[in-house]
Amino acid sequence: MTLHLRLNRLESIWAGFVALGFLTTAVFSPAFGQANPKGADCRVEAVDYKGWQAQQISNRWVQLIVAPQNGGRLMQVTFAGHPYLFVNPKFAGKYFPPRSSQWFNYGGDKLWLLPEGNNDEQHWVGDSDLLDDGPFTFRKLSEGQRCEVELTGPSDPQTGIQFTRSIRLDADSPRINFHASMKNTTGHTLEWSMQSVSQYDTSDSSAPASEHAAQRNNDFWTFTPANRNSSYLNRYHVRFGPAENPAVSVRDDGLFTVHYVHMAAELWLDSTEGWLAVVDGKTQYAMVERFQYDASRPYPGKASVIFWTNGPEVRLNSDGNPSLSADPDASPYYLEAELNSPMCRLRPGESCTFETEWFPTRSGSEFHGVTDAGIVIRPLRATAMENGKIKLSGSFGVFYSGRAIAHFYDEHGHSVGVTPIADVDPSKAVSLDAEISPAAKSARLSIHLVDESGTDRGALQEVQAGSPDNH
Repeated sequence: MTLHLRLNRLESIWAGFVALGFLTTAVFSPAFGQANPKGADCRVEAVDYKGWQAQQISNRWVQLIVAPQNGGRLMQVTFAGHPYLFVNPKFAGKYFPPRSSQWFNYGGDKLWLLPEGNNDEQHWVGDSDLLDDGPFTFRKLSEGQRCEVELTGPSDPQTGIQFTRSIRLDADSPRINFHASMKNTTGHTLEWSMQSVSQYDTSDSSAPASEHAAQRNNDFWTFTPANRNSSYLNRYHVRFGPAENPAVSVRDDGLFTVHYVHMAAELWLDSTEGWLAVVDGKTQYAMVERFQYDASRPYPGKASVIFWTNGPEVRLNSDGNPSLSADPDASPYYLEAELNSPMCRLRPGESCTFETEWFPTRSGSEFHGVTDAGIVIRPLRATAMENGKIKLSGSFGVFYSGRAIAHFYDEHGHSVGVTPIADVDPSKAVSLDAEISPAAKSARLSIHLVDESGTDRGALQEVQAGSPDNH
């Protein structure tokens, strides 16, 4: 029997759960089960954004703002009314032609090259150049059930690289897909890595509008799994900033954690599990960035993930005394989350690609990891009660709209049934507090997310069913 048919036969059980009030935070989606709910299409349209001639890609979940003339940047991502990215008010609505003497940090999300430096031609100097600030052409590829746009940059004679990036947003979820490509436009072999650089706003959005940008969000975090077999001392590498940084740690559960503070630091990780998470504890919104780690190819400096916390730089002056930099670019509150592609060795005319995807969702006061279907805010607990029922508790942020389904297994690992638990919505955290009656005695259960089209998006978490005195 298919999962879809099982769900239909279990509708009466689900209705009984709702009537008895077992679910404390069930999110009921009127669109569930509808093939094409009203207003579900996505759109691509020209807009004015802070004075920029921009393009907006939107569906019922998110709005993406792209500024093609400003280096093809994705300037803003807004999910359920919450904006994620830093937009520099100093340069809002402006465009400056590339110049090597100054860097124009517009904010948003962009593509860069690695390795950086001025050692030789195999290092990218950075600053304002054609790759960072050159005007990109914009092309709409599709609209409706799937929106996709393509941004193509100029060929850069300094590095020999031309970037092309497509951004896709489907109508039925807030998932954002990126397909980046770099092409060798020279007549000789090149070797570079592509880097996705996302600047997240770490100012205090709860402060009055006049003070918003002037106050730091003191509850802003990033996470990524630390590599157990890391090549780095302490499982991460401090590329810039103090080696002893109390805002940085590797937790007992193996998650590398940065608590944003206003101090310049660059932190490299050879993380292999393919995700990072940015969590705003104050507003309780999160963004998960995913990538596919390739163990067969080298990464620049061995790093697949980099975090940069913006702030004053601690340097030694000519007298040998430490001092803080007076660089005006150190003033804004933002954090960079950076994903790196493996190094690509390109012969003339060849290209390589880098695929990433983002999942905006809700968070909470805790964070315990990322699964295929969402984030674990408060871990799932399943307690076998004396009356034969199982008490569930836990909370999650989800990546898709649909339904949470409990899969039950006996002590031998055999499936003994499924039960609908709650309708779920990415714009609301899902909090479970229910007593459910499995069809047979269960030793283990897994909560899966089945989206609106009936596709199983994977498990939110799987746990053993413990006794009341042994969780």
